[in-house]
Amino acid sequence: MKPLELVFIILLSIGALQGLIYGAILWINQNPNRTANRFLATILFFFSYRLIVEIFKLFGLGNYDIFYHVFLEFNWIYGALIYFFTKAYVSPQFKLSFKYDWIHFLPVLIEFLWSNFIKTQNFFWDGTRESLSWLGYWGYVVWMHYPTQYIISAGLVIFYILKSERMLSVKDYETYQVIPHKTDWISRILRIMKWYAITILLVVLIDFIFLDYAFNRSYHYPIFIGMALITYWLGLEGFNRKQDIVLKQKYILNDKETAQLKPIADKLKSIMIEAKVFKNPDLTLNILSESIEEKSYLVTKCLNLLFHKKFNDFVNEYRIEELKLLLKDPKNSNFTLLSLAFEAGFNSKASFNRAVKKLTGQSPSHLKSEN
Repeated sequence: MKPLELVFIILLSIGALQGLIYGAILWINQNPNRTANRFLATILFFFSYRLIVEIFKLFGLGNYDIFYHVFLEFNWIYGALIYFFTKAYVSPQFKLSFKYDWIHFLPVLIEFLWSNFIKTQNFFWDGTRESLSWLGYWGYVVWMHYPTQYIISAGLVIFYILKSERMLSVKDYETYQVIPHKTDWISRILRIMKWYAITILLVVLIDFIFLDYAFNRSYHYPIFIGMALITYWLGLEGFNRKQDIVLKQKYILNDKETAQLKPIADKLKSIMIEAKVFKNPDLTLNILSESIEEKSYLVTKCLNLLFHKKFNDFVNEYRIEELKLLLKDPKNSNFTLLSLAFEAGFNSKASFNRAVKKLTGQSPSHLKSEN
């Protein structure tokens, strides 16, 4: 065995083993995201299976022997599993419905049946084209000598990741909210997997069009090393986040409460935009309530139920927007970020840093570079 193949086996084995371990933990773990974590565990199991198949092939198993008919392709299932993992993560009480969701697994069923059909052609092959039917011959050529499997697999992953990203972009539903920063890790994973699939798609298409795809597999090792790394990372992230509370149920207002709180919300917006009371570094809930001549408990109720924010977050969002305007003004180019933050209403460096990180997910320096 060549040294490169040995390194390849080690890397794939680490990814496959971690995928199986983390997958088993996520599957049996009782937590608020049980359904989503079981979809994630299934993704890890299929990734690990694919890596194990490649390891066996390096040991000479699975190349036109009995294992060749046992090791079947399930590459077209990844996209659907990624989509349902994301959907289950951000949808309370989600359950897979065979009646409505079976269509998403149709590609892998086609892949399973077609792969079996192609592999059975070896029972009829005697070295001549005439020994196979027209469908058997051309099916084998398209399946084995064209990048059909790669293209469809990558295309499905990209398609379903785009659907998942659109789903994650919605944070506010009628009866519940998605806590934004709790899904950032899923967005990162989707982004990495999307570019991984795009890269595979471009590489195999370039190879097929301009080179000799059927006999050139120089990119074979990098593709599966990438899969091993994603499997390891996906398992680690899923394990660390398995207990996260992602959804927050909304309090449903009745007509009387809406009529009571809506005028307060209008006054809060007005005093923030026109009077810019947020620039007062000593602003408190009581001061704000007195400014609009409302009781503090009603202001708190309005902030929680109509704006879905706590007092500090509500005020700090206006301060951050004001800071962005100050940063864009050329007149302020000589001022430090912290001095402008104080101008916007923040009263300390620590509170400023916390607010920016919490509300934007970025560091204050990144906020400055953007503006």
